[in-house]
Order: sequence, then structure tokens, then C-alpha cells
Amino acid sequence: MAEELAPVFLMLGGIFALGLVADSVARRTAIPRVSLLLLFGVVLGGAGLDLLPRPGEALQNFLSTTALTMVAFLLGSSLSFETLRSRGRAILAVSVSVVVATLVLVSLGLWAIGVPLGLALILAAIATATDPAATQDVITQSGRDTRFTRTLNGIVAIDDAWGLVAFSFVLLGVQQIEGATTGTSVLFDLARDILGSVLLGLAVGLPGAWLTGRIEKGEPLLIEALALVFLLSGIALALDLSFLIAGMTAGMVLVNTASHHDRAFHEIEHARWPFLVLFFVLAGAALELSALLALGLIGIAYAVLRIAARVAGGWIGGAIGQTPRDERPLFGPALLPQAGVAVGTALIAAQELPQWGETIMALTIGVTVLFELVGPPATLWAIRRSGPDD
Repeated sequence: MAEELAPVFLMLGGIFALGLVADSVARRTAIPRVSLLLLFGVVLGGAGLDLLPRPGEALQNFLSTTALTMVAFLLGSSLSFETLRSRGRAILAVSVSVVVATLVLVSLGLWAIGVPLGLALILAAIATATDPAATQDVITQSGRDTRFTRTLNGIVAIDDAWGLVAFSFVLLGVQQIEGATTGTSVLFDLARDILGSVLLGLAVGLPGAWLTGRIEKGEPLLIEALALVFLLSGIALALDLSFLIAGMTAGMVLVNTASHHDRAFHEIEHARWPFLVLFFVLAGAALELSALLALGLIGIAYAVLRIAARVAGGWIGGAIGQTPRDERPLFGPALLPQAGVAVGTALIAAQELPQWGETIMALTIGVTVLFELVGPPATLWAIRRSGPDD
């Protein structure tokens, strides 16, 4: 028994030590700690020294669900009524504009170089997804609470929801074009997922807002925060709902209704870092760098078009949302990280459209690896280029 457990404890201790190193280096350099954790995982994982075991599916799912639910809570907390009153127009305009620009530019660009229109539309819909965990952690690491970071937090909180809606409509349309019959319930499933997830967030968030901070006045305990996170995650998984949308909704409810205390999210902020350390190091260990080499012309075009679409969409949305002119070119680079949501939608598309399944998965995995590595530094660069603290 002891011999079996020893490698597990050594692995966990080593990964947490890497977390300390990443945090220390990030404080002294311009490198995001998320990128350092991913690189540590790559070096020590199968693509490098092969010292870290590949995490089992159950462990990987547990870590990703826990970390992302915590991130969703914190992102929801950025949608306070005060923020929505002052920044709501900008958040809505930029988030919608980035999704629409990505759909239009990526699909037309891929179609222009010979990719079938249906496949181009599916790949463009997958490209709308971002990585909320990496983006939110870079914002936290920057230590800046500015107009730009508050707007960015709000955008990240809802843009994956817009992306999910866009993906579902595109998938349904492509299935009709291709003559597939498996997608007739896509709209019903979409409505169920979004509405059910919002209702779950309300069901957890409303009593949570009243109960937290009662045991020790003004100081919600860690156990309260963890109870909210794990209950919400468990119910969402049991009902096959989106824990991201549910967590964001619950966080928004708490920040706007828990008037008897003002630290509802501090304990989640403290608790999430160990989970993020494990999540990103093991995710780096699982990255297949060979996927980058297999991208080819279509993959390169896909990546370039996504970057151009994010920049264009951010600038247009910033103009519509009346953000300061010098911030408009920064939204696109700040929204480059891409991870699990993209792979999840790619899996659905590959299952529903098996004639393109291999191409969809190869391109999505390759581009996701690329944007996981270059996205966080781009986000940090954009934050530091934005206006001063206010």
C-alpha cells in the first residue's frame, strides 16, 4: 500500500513545488504563470522527459471541473449590477462582435482556400471558444483592477455562452446542408442546456447568498465556498448541464444579493490556485506537440484567421461599446487563449459529422496547443498595454 501511494505523493509534492516556482518567476518576469505551468508539464510529460504519468480520465475530469467551476464563480462575480451599469454595453458589444467576426472571417477564409463550406463553418464555430481559466488567472496575476480588466472579465464570463449558441446553430445548419438527420434536436438541447444551467445557478446561488457568512460574521468560511463549488459541479454533471454557465450564474447571484458580507469570493480565490496548478501542469503533460507539426497549410490559415478575427472583432465591438480608442486593439489579443471548450465542441462535431471527424479533431487539437502556449502571454501583454489603474 505504502509503495503504491509513494509515487502519488511525490508527484503531487513535485507539482505543487513547480507551482511555487512558476508563481515566483512570474512575479519577476513578463511570463504568465499559466504558461510556465503548461511548459513544466510539457517538459516533464510524454512530449519531454516522460517523468509525469498521464492523468487518468477521471482525475483529469475532476481537476478540470473543479478548477473551471471556481473560475466560473469568480467570473460571475465580475457581473455585478454596478459593473453592468457602467461597462455592460462594452461587455455585450465586444463579446458578440468577437464571436460574429470569428464565425465570418474564419469560415470565409478557410472556404476561400478550398475547405468545404460545411467544414469551414464548423471550424469557425469551434474557433469562437476561449479559455476562461487561463484568461482569468492572467488577469489575477497582473494585479490590475482597471476599466479594461473589468470589461475583459465580463467578456470572458459570457463569450463562451455566445460561442455555444453559435456552434449549436452552425452545427444544425451544416447537418441540414449535408443531409444529416441526427441534429433535429440540437435547438432543444441547446435551450435545455442554457436554461437548465441558469436555473441551477439560481437554485444554488440564492440560498448560498443568504447562508454564506453567517457562521462567522462577514467572513465566509472555506468550507462554505467548497460546498457551493462541489454541490453545483456535482448537480451539473448529474443533470448533464454546463457547470460553467451554472457557476457563472451562481457567482453573479452571490455578488449582487449577498449584502450582509463583501468577501463571498475570497475563499474561492484562495482555494482555486492548487487546483489550477494541478490542472495546468497535467494538461501540459498531456499536450501532443506533434499536433503542431501536423497542422499544415489549413491549420496555419486557421490560426492566422482566428487571430485576425479576434483583433477585428475586438476593435469593432470596442467601437460599438464606446470603449477608449487605445483599448480597442487590445481586446483581440487578450481573448486568444483556447482550451477545453473548443475540444469539447470539436468532439461533438466529429461525432455528428463523421465524414470530417478526423480533420476536425486534428486541427482543433493542434490549434488549441498553439493558443494555450501563446495565448496567455498575449493576454498579459494586452493588460499591461491598457490604461492605468483607476
